[in-house]
Amino acid sequence: MIKTLTLGTRASALALAQTELTRGALAAVYPELEIRIETFVTQGDKKLDLNLLQRSPGGGKGLFTRELEEALLARRIDLAVHSLKDLPGHMPEGLELSAVLERAASGDLLVSKHAGGLDGLPKGARVGTSSIRRARQLSWLRADVEVAEWRGNVQTRLRKLGQQEGFDAIVLAQAGLNRLGFDTASGSLEFEDWRFYAASLEDRMYPAIGQGVVALQSEVARPEVRALLQKVSHASTWLAVRAERELQRRLSGDCTLPVGVRTWQEGGVLRMDAVLFVDGAVEPVRASAEGTHPERVAEAVAAQLGEA
Repeated sequence: MIKTLTLGTRASALALAQTELTRGALAAVYPELEIRIETFVTQGDKKLDLNLLQRSPGGGKGLFTRELEEALLARRIDLAVHSLKDLPGHMPEGLELSAVLERAASGDLLVSKHAGGLDGLPKGARVGTSSIRRARQLSWLRADVEVAEWRGNVQTRLRKLGQQEGFDAIVLAQAGLNRLGFDTASGSLEFEDWRFYAASLEDRMYPAIGQGVVALQSEVARPEVRALLQKVSHASTWLAVRAERELQRRLSGDCTLPVGVRTWQEGGVLRMDAVLFVDGAVEPVRASAEGTHPERVAEAVAAQLGEA
């Protein structure tokens, strides 16, 4: 029986909040387990000048995960806590996704200086994001909007929005804001000296693969850790994740792939809708499928997207 478990995480406030969720889930099942936390600074945290809106041949593979994965393989930590959307489709040999916590709200929020959500933005508005997926969808939905690179953690992005003239809004994940304690239910968001409007984009923009999911990664060669983690894994979230990760694998994707996906279950049937933006096209390719086997649903969606 494992007596001590060391969790590895990025050092950002959001990453630490997700790690505390993991600690709480584990402590509820294993009250005698000693849980330690070790923090890491990843290349994605250091290279704030890297433009993620410009895809490179290497993409964003491992940008926010490599240091944690190296620590896992060196057995400096027992498991790594990730935002699932940061995990590349292909992991280093010897590592696996062992468990997931229950998915939080998976949609995006428009945090804006203007009321009315996406339609309330003035003509020619400037919107900040570091996500190709969000950038392509913004340009699709509002061709007049100027999308600009916008890096940093949640607090940094909010502060920049308040301080900088000429920027109208940013797009952030609702799950991240909620986990940091921001209350957006009223349609507003307060941060330091500023009050912004907060509008859900759930019905307008497709989330990233894995968005809203906390992922627990461990070594394949340590089945005792896997068995421990699976006691806290959320069953229905795991099914959706299986489908989304399979879609990512089939598209050879990483966190910079301009694909959005919605996955949900109805009456025991798994349903998936997806959009993929190909080079040179404003309109996305759309695909949908349903079934009871997650990987087969993803295979059907990938085949439709691949026909473009």
